[in-house]
Amino acid sequence: MPQLPESAHYDIREPNAHRIGSDAEALSVAHKVAAFLLEGAAERDRNREVPPEVVEVYSNSGLWGITVPREFGGAEVSYATLAEVIAIISAADPSLGQIPQNHYCLLEDIRLQGTDEQKRFFFDLALKGNRFANALSETGGKNVQDIQTRLRHDGDSVVIDGRKGYCTGSLYAHWIGVLGLDEQNNAQLAFVPRGTPGLVIVDDWASIGQRTTSSGTVLVEGLRVPAFNVFPTHRSYDVPTLAGPFAQITTAAIDAGIARAALRDTIAFVREQARPWIDAGVEKASEDPLTNIQVSELGIRIEAADALLERAGKVMDAARPAPDEDSVARASVAVAKAKVLTTEVAIDATNKLFELGGTRSTLARHAFDRHWRNARVHTLHDPVRWKYHLVGNWLLNDKRPPRHDWN
Repeated sequence: MPQLPESAHYDIREPNAHRIGSDAEALSVAHKVAAFLLEGAAERDRNREVPPEVVEVYSNSGLWGITVPREFGGAEVSYATLAEVIAIISAADPSLGQIPQNHYCLLEDIRLQGTDEQKRFFFDLALKGNRFANALSETGGKNVQDIQTRLRHDGDSVVIDGRKGYCTGSLYAHWIGVLGLDEQNNAQLAFVPRGTPGLVIVDDWASIGQRTTSSGTVLVEGLRVPAFNVFPTHRSYDVPTLAGPFAQITTAAIDAGIARAALRDTIAFVREQARPWIDAGVEKASEDPLTNIQVSELGIRIEAADALLERAGKVMDAARPAPDEDSVARASVAVAKAKVLTTEVAIDATNKLFELGGTRSTLARHAFDRHWRNARVHTLHDPVRWKYHLVGNWLLNDKRPPRHDWN
């Protein structure tokens, strides 16, 4: 058997996070962090590199711990607030907005399936600023649920073997959540400290967009993990929970942020640099009536997407105390509606930036192409045509959405 390659290096520092105490503080901190991340976002995209000090400022801000339940010392912000925090950050740099999206999903797994002892241990890590990344998906199967990674019990440990892809945030993480199927083909989630023998992080993410998410490969071979670090994640879908809507609303929030960024740069460029069309008979591009109409349309659609995103968060918040078949289905449908609008307006806004900005907006020095590339890549999570189907089936046939990560 060939020897595992050496794991990719990144300057991982001891975390020292601020502890956020409320929804209002989370939103305030998000705006401050976003202002910091906006500076240098284009350069990070161009170089496909995030300096360690940028990651440290971000995770030590306390934003990565805002979903920890209050009984374990966290702010337990609402789902609506969490979606807005992610959108705010993603409007500055959607790659960095995406990295903790998976971290939040892993914390949700802990909340849903952990023992009190496990929750205390892992939530404390999150509140201190430890970053969790996922090693869930695989690239070789017939669909996203075709998992080949295997997990077998061996005394008070489990041993894992497999190959993972799309492992967002893996290069920057203190811990990796590895998904595998056990002897009964049940999905189990193992939390593995970085540097554990048998765990290899490969820095091979080379997409056209979301270039600094570090969504590359993770290899596991003979990886031994204490049973304490393992969570029966399959149970999150055996009964009604908000695990699926949670994964989807945090994804939709990133697309909302990309749309906001594109509109922000469109308005600035039209005001300051674009030229009006000759037949408009006006002095400035911002006075061009057809440009005015299209910017107006984009602004309205983005606000509509934001409103549906907030509404979906509130539907989830209402279901959180006692989720059941109906409340979880309503949450899935609400999130699907938001996902349709955030996807479509992100793609449209990033296209309109060039149409309304004109040829000079395509110059490389502006780096506006990153908005389109980010929208095109990130909105592939997940097919909007199936969101339409989900909503239509609910409206026409009273069919609840299937329970899984993608609903």
